[in-house]
Order: sequence, then structure tokens, then C-alpha cells
Amino acid sequence: METQVTEIAPDVYRFSTYASEANLVFNQFLVNAEEPLIFHTGLRALFPLVSAAIERVVALDQLRWITFGHLEADECGAMNALLAAAPQSQVAHGAMGCAVSMNDLADRMPRPLQDGEILDLGGRRVRRIDTPHVPHGWDAGLLFEETTGTLLCGDLFTALGEGPASTEHEITGPALQTEDLFRATCLTPATGATIRALADLEPTTLALMHGPAFTGDCGQSLRDLADAYDQRLEADGFWLHGPRTPGLDAPS
Repeated sequence: METQVTEIAPDVYRFSTYASEANLVFNQFLVNAEEPLIFHTGLRALFPLVSAAIERVVALDQLRWITFGHLEADECGAMNALLAAAPQSQVAHGAMGCAVSMNDLADRMPRPLQDGEILDLGGRRVRRIDTPHVPHGWDAGLLFEETTGTLLCGDLFTALGEGPASTEHEITGPALQTEDLFRATCLTPATGATIRALADLEPTTLALMHGPAFTGDCGQSLRDLADAYDQRLEADGFWLHGPRTPGLDAPS
């Protein structure tokens, strides 16, 4: 395996490793600023590859912030390895996720982030957006880099295959095909609304963890994904106002 490095937006770098046995790419993203930030650490087994890729952009010991979407091995498995390699670094994660997991799991006390809180990196600003259970995980959340309009999407739009580093081609269809296989998304009445709120940010780049960086109509793609999940929720017997009662009309 090898890790490819691509600048997907000014000073935003994608580190991508294709794992053929899983037929998935595993991506991490570096926001290079006065206080460099990494989003996703990768699996512990990928640390030698990922750390070498980071070094191609910035010295590893200069990392300041270690962040991720939710508690999962491919999101934060190498967290403590990065903390050891970058003595001035600190994990930054949602306040609830810190309270229930990261305060215990991280080798240094993490920085809890409130919903909507901004980290000023010096030249770049990232905003924490809580998205509980979207696409999955009680502690789930995303980061929005305001200067470039890059939404660090985590597991949203997960698609199989290696693919290009970036694309303007449609990404919702492949994501739904992958969802048919893995059933990884929590379908709740809040799922569609949460994703539409991300669309309202009008991002210019979607940085996918398992897929290419998307530079097409990001807002429309998010709204299409939200609509598709609402349709699936309804088809599973739930309406947006609550569970459907057999034999009764849908609530208005």
C-alpha cells in the first residue's frame, strides 16, 4: 500500500491509502496553518504510511490539533501515536465525546469542543458541527473549514473503490449503493434535517473519508443524500413525525 498526497483546496491536503482487501480508501485531511490540524488519524496499522505522508507537508512534531468525526478505529486509531510524535499536539473532539470516551482513551487530556465552536488555526478557521448519529455514532460531528469552504465529511458519502483524488461527478448514487451493502447510516427522523443543515453552509469542497474530494454542487449533493435517507426511513415504516401505525393514514 501507499499513501497519496493531494492538495484539494488551498492548504487543505488529502492523505489517501487504498486498502484492496476492503476495497476502500482511507483518507485523512491536514489543514496547514500556523497551528496545523489533522482530521482523522487512520488505523494504527497505517500510522507509518500516514505519518510519512504528513511529513511531506509539515513536520510531524509541528501538529497542533488532532481531530476526527467519531470514535472508530479508522477515525482515531492512531490518535495516541500522533500525540507521542507531536509533543505540542492535543486531541480536540466534541464535548460529549470527550466526556464519555476521549478523556479516558487519549494519552493527554483532550480539548472539548462545543457545537459551533471555532478553532482559529492562524490563517484558517475550523468550526465544529455536532451531528449525533449522522451518519453514525453518538459523538458524531464534522468540521467546516470556513476560509476555503471545505466540509470535512467523515463517513458521509462512503463509496467503494479506489477512484480519483477529486471529482465533480455525482457522488450520491455510489454512496447509496454502498449503504445498501453496509447499512452503516442511522436512519432517524433527524438524519435528513441534519444533512440539510450542512447543505445550508454551501460548502465548495466535500472532503470524504472513503471517496474522492468532491468539487461539484456540494449543497445539492447533500440535499439529495438527505432526501434519499428520508425516503428510506419512510419505506422502512417510519414517517418523519414518528413511527407509522399499521392501518392508519400517515400523519399530516
